[in-house]
Amino acid sequence: MRCPYCSQDINHVLDSRPVEETNSIRRRRICDNCGRRFTTYEKVEIIPLTVIKKDQNREPYSRSKIEAGVLRACYKRPIPMSAIEHMIDRIEGKILYGEEREIASSKIGELVMEALQELDAVAYVRFASVYREFKDISTFMEELKRFMG
Repeated sequence: MRCPYCSQDINHVLDSRPVEETNSIRRRRICDNCGRRFTTYEKVEIIPLTVIKKDQNREPYSRSKIEAGVLRACYKRPIPMSAIEHMIDRIEGKILYGEEREIASSKIGELVMEALQELDAVAYVRFASVYREFKDISTFMEELKRFMG
């Protein structure tokens, strides 16, 4: 870290503390050359995640798309919003903190279905019917049998 006063890069940290609002770390430093104090803020840089769609197009990851799909599936179900938010947080954690910077939309869909299966059976079936694009009642029944068995 270069001193903003004398431009020397020899300094040491006097104090460090997290800054909750910005998810960063505030460091109070002192320059070993000129003795002046200065403050720096460090923030973790997360590389943006790209979603690979079925047609192989790529687009930036968007939490709101997962939220919209889950909320449609949970419509008029007795599920607290806090449980839905917690479930989406868990899914997003698996997506964002993995090593890959690209993820297939099908992988996201499978993670959502897995989480909905644990949360609410009706919401799971609703989501699966749209996600798996059931063509007729027989494919719908196959999914129900797979879920039940």
